[in-house]
Amino acid sequence: MPRMISFDPMIYRFISLSVIALLLQQPSPIETKIVEYLKANVTPGKPVVVSDLYNNVFKTPAEQKVLERLYNTFFKIPMFIVQYNTATKKIPTLREISEQFSFTVPGEADVILRIMEADPRVPKFLERNPKTGEITRIDIETIKASPQFSRVVERTITGFEGKEAPPFSLTSYDGKPVSSDQYRGQPHLVYFWFTNCPPCVKTSPILEELYTKYAPRGFKVVGANADKVLELPYDDKARADYAKKYGFNFTLAHLTAATQQNYGGVTVFPTMFFVDKTGTIVKHFVNFQEKATLEAAIQQTLSR
Repeated sequence: MPRMISFDPMIYRFISLSVIALLLQQPSPIETKIVEYLKANVTPGKPVVVSDLYNNVFKTPAEQKVLERLYNTFFKIPMFIVQYNTATKKIPTLREISEQFSFTVPGEADVILRIMEADPRVPKFLERNPKTGEITRIDIETIKASPQFSRVVERTITGFEGKEAPPFSLTSYDGKPVSSDQYRGQPHLVYFWFTNCPPCVKTSPILEELYTKYAPRGFKVVGANADKVLELPYDDKARADYAKKYGFNFTLAHLTAATQQNYGGVTVFPTMFFVDKTGTIVKHFVNFQEKATLEAAIQQTLSR
């Protein structure tokens, strides 16, 4: 009789989540059209005039909405690179940039970086491999010297752990207010994420498992969903269905731009702030973390 191989149910769940996320992240025809146009027409070193694209090329409301989302990422990418490098001591790959900004068209991250590099408002802080397009060197000091980015960069570099948690004011999926005042005196996690973010998909089943385990001991989780501030194409029903499908039982709310800035202008997802009952940030993580790391952070948060 052949030997049967058993698998951890968590593995099956993770594979299912990953496959579904991949299917949902297929590029839209409109975004593909815009990216292919930019790839064919962007000239190195020549700034892109977005108003010309609005008025002369992409004239429908649907096209202009996608173009606006892409344009808004130009000023978020430098902060993502700084936060990622500060946390990991590594330079993000084009794939990791694509995952964070929901770039689903092949070559999209490269062309967005080309546009960003040509924009005079963005400091010249990186070097790239001319063949692969991958970033090979970054200069954080150049970003720190920029008035546009200096304040947020300084806070990112100095770190959050050991400091008082900033306030937050959100609205839950069902329209109720969710604020830091409600969690005063309670150990909790403020979890920044967005729908179908690949590292978030990996994190979600682990986080739900740990929440179920430690909720009886008073541990809370506030999931601040960034779909709206990132201008991603998910409506409230899609978010609610996603949460139900994956078994989220902790509080889910919509992230606001104000709360995003209060927490250092979060641009890496997921980002996690573990806060103890005194309101002090015990642990601050960005990107995917293993179960053992998250469980240790919860235990440390509860023990203080």
